[in-house]
Amino acid sequence: MGREEEEKRSKEIVLGRNVHTTCLAVTEPDANDEFTGDKEAYMASVLARYRKTLMERTKHHLGYPYNLDFDYGALSQLQHFSINNLGDPFIESNYGVHSRQFEVGVLDWFARLWEIEKDEYWGYITNCGTEGNLHGILVGREVLPDGILYASQETHYSVFKAARMYRMECVKVATSLSGEIDCADFKAKLLANKDKPAIINVNIGTTVKGAVDDLDLVIETLEECGFTHDRFYIHCDGALFGLMMPFVKRAPKVTFKKPIGSVSVSGHKFVGCPMPCGVQITRMEHINALSRNVEYLASRDATIMGSRNGHAPIFLWYTLNRKGYKGFQKEVQKCLRNAHYLKDRLRDAGISAMLNELSSTVVFERPVDDEFVRRWQLACQGNIAHVVVMPNVTIEKLDYFLDELIEKRNTWFLDKKVQPPCVAADIGSENCLCDLHK
Repeated sequence: MGREEEEKRSKEIVLGRNVHTTCLAVTEPDANDEFTGDKEAYMASVLARYRKTLMERTKHHLGYPYNLDFDYGALSQLQHFSINNLGDPFIESNYGVHSRQFEVGVLDWFARLWEIEKDEYWGYITNCGTEGNLHGILVGREVLPDGILYASQETHYSVFKAARMYRMECVKVATSLSGEIDCADFKAKLLANKDKPAIINVNIGTTVKGAVDDLDLVIETLEECGFTHDRFYIHCDGALFGLMMPFVKRAPKVTFKKPIGSVSVSGHKFVGCPMPCGVQITRMEHINALSRNVEYLASRDATIMGSRNGHAPIFLWYTLNRKGYKGFQKEVQKCLRNAHYLKDRLRDAGISAMLNELSSTVVFERPVDDEFVRRWQLACQGNIAHVVVMPNVTIEKLDYFLDELIEKRNTWFLDKKVQPPCVAADIGSENCLCDLHK
């Protein structure tokens, strides 16, 4: 894509509403407020209205990969404490109000999942999925200072943000229509830069299409191009699907038994945490390049952020204990079943749709009405939108959405002047049901 065309497309992006028009102003209390309680009553009414909004928006949420089905009432007793996990999770700091014992328990659980021994890994609970990517790529850059970062075009924007922040040379690799990295193009670009080490972002579920890059083929391609294991570093971005894929039959394995450098997942996605958080795990041998002793903390630090949310590890620990491997396996199977149901019903209604084999992200033609998109909080890109089927998304909710979409669609295309978009270029002609490809 040329620069002019890229600039033209970026101008067409419709941004969300300006929040300044609806923001809740902070007002100074009147002198007599403490006696009358007027301020408390006002704030209580604002919060009550906000709670109703949250309930309504949760009811109509389908486009983003967040599991909204959780109950952490048992943890409300801890909200009065300022829990902060400063510094290294494995080394206590002078600040005693922390949750390292929960954090390391969670990290050990993920280390078992990704098959790396306790004394061979290092990791921490991040503040979000992006922080996991920032950290993984930073470790890669520190291990291979002159390495080139390779990432597919369908990679999450945080990886390209990392490249800008770290002033790294970044090469975009083409993808197939499914959204998976094109290893033929990857090979060509590796061979063009054989003199420099490679830092590779591998997607365990792309943002828009839910495509899973073939980790084994990526490693094979690196080896074919003459890159020995000490000349490449692989970071696996498993934001959503990194925790789902281990429970999918026939799915390829993400494991540290393969020559990968780090894996990250989000905690507020499939797990269902009420606050953004994530898990980042890398090899202990790599982390020394990043670590610094901090006298102020009486700890070591190799994280991106300074203060870290000490409540998040407790929420993760609580859910992992309640559900365990078997609980997650059941939820993954339910999500995949419901995703197939949604795709089949869309196609039965004459709506173009695609579902990658290992995914619960259903891609379909973008609704023409922006109000409908906002109502259901759909994530859109060009001519396509998607629904991410999470554990809280029931068949009843999907039927509610589908019935409304089909009804609206009948009005959008009633006079035939407006036609459903052709999405063959986005999801393949076999998945497109426009007049040309029916």
